[in-house]
Amino acid sequence: MLMNITLKRPETAEEIRGRAYVHWRAWHEAYQGIVSPDYLNRLTLEKCEQVAFSLMDGCTVAKDGNRIIGFVSCGGQGEEHPETGEVFAIYVLAEYYGTGVGRMLMNTALEQLKDYPRICVHVLKGNVRAIRFYEKCGFVRDGEEQWIERLSAPVIRMILQ
Repeated sequence: MLMNITLKRPETAEEIRGRAYVHWRAWHEAYQGIVSPDYLNRLTLEKCEQVAFSLMDGCTVAKDGNRIIGFVSCGGQGEEHPETGEVFAIYVLAEYYGTGVGRMLMNTALEQLKDYPRICVHVLKGNVRAIRFYEKCGFVRDGEEQWIERLSAPVIRMILQ
């Protein structure tokens, strides 16, 4: 039951470290057998902390009480595609799957991206749970797929309809 879930921008070092922990843990929970085991072995909590402290824009964390349990990061695709906003990352700890936290985070991202005529997300092709989630949120596959060498896995693009 969701009683104490709050969404906010991460402000303290503790919240940023919590975001990093969710990033690290979510990859290890969700991507076993989907991406290269070597990549997962090299994805340390320390590396996730470096990313979390360097990429702060467009990030919202979900807290259950004082514990960070998920986050979303979003923004524009830049000069090459100024009309396109993207949900860059959305992660929730596995113990919170199916609780509505992911939907709360997605709704926050879509609100932040509402001025973009087009919104996309890239997802690992083998991540069936995430693809189903994005479909429930209104995204559809647009046929673009690319191989990500460092992950040894294909990624597909989905567009909000």
